[in-house]
Amino acid sequence: MGALLSRFWFMMFPAKEYKIVVVGLDNAGKTTTLYKLHLGEVVTTNPTVGSNVEELVYKNIRFEVWDLGGQDRLRASWATYYRGTHAVIVVIDSTDRARISIMKDELFRLIQHGDLEQSVVLVFANKQDLKDAMSPAEITDALSLHSIKNHDWHIQACCAITGEGLYDGLGWIAQRVAGKPNAT
Repeated sequence: MGALLSRFWFMMFPAKEYKIVVVGLDNAGKTTTLYKLHLGEVVTTNPTVGSNVEELVYKNIRFEVWDLGGQDRLRASWATYYRGTHAVIVVIDSTDRARISIMKDELFRLIQHGDLEQSVVLVFANKQDLKDAMSPAEITDALSLHSIKNHDWHIQACCAITGEGLYDGLGWIAQRVAGKPNAT
C-alpha cells in the first residue's frame, strides 16, 4: 500500500532531479557511503573500477548519484562525469593523513573545471569512529577549504558504516540545490 501511495505522490508532485558525483581516493568509503544512503545497509564492496550510479530520493528530491573510482589511474576520467553536476561529494578517509595532500590537489583540480562552476561541494570526513581520525577542523585546514571562494562548501563528520552524519550532509546539499535548474 505504501509503495502505491508513494508512486501516486510522485505522479502528482514529480520530484526534482539533481546530479551528484562522489569522488575521493581509493578506500575512502565512497561506495559504502552510496549504498548506506541508497539501501540503508552496509554492503561488501570491491574497489570501484569506473563508476556506480544509483538514484536516491530525499524529501521529494531525486538525486542521481555517481560514485567514481578513486584509484590513481582512474582519477583522470573523473571529468567525463562532471557535465550537469549540481553537487560534488568528496569522501575523505579521516585516518589517511599520508594522502590528504593528494586529495587536496584533486579537489582544487576539480573545482576549477568549467562543468562544475555552479556545483556545491560537500566534504564527508568519513571514518570518524576510528582512533586517530582527523577532526573536521584538521581536514578543513589540510584541504585549505577556507580558500575556496567560488563554491558553496561544507564539511560533515560522518561514519559510512553507521550512517552517522550522512543524511545531515545530504540535507545540506538538498538545501543548496533546491531551485537550481535540473540536470541536462
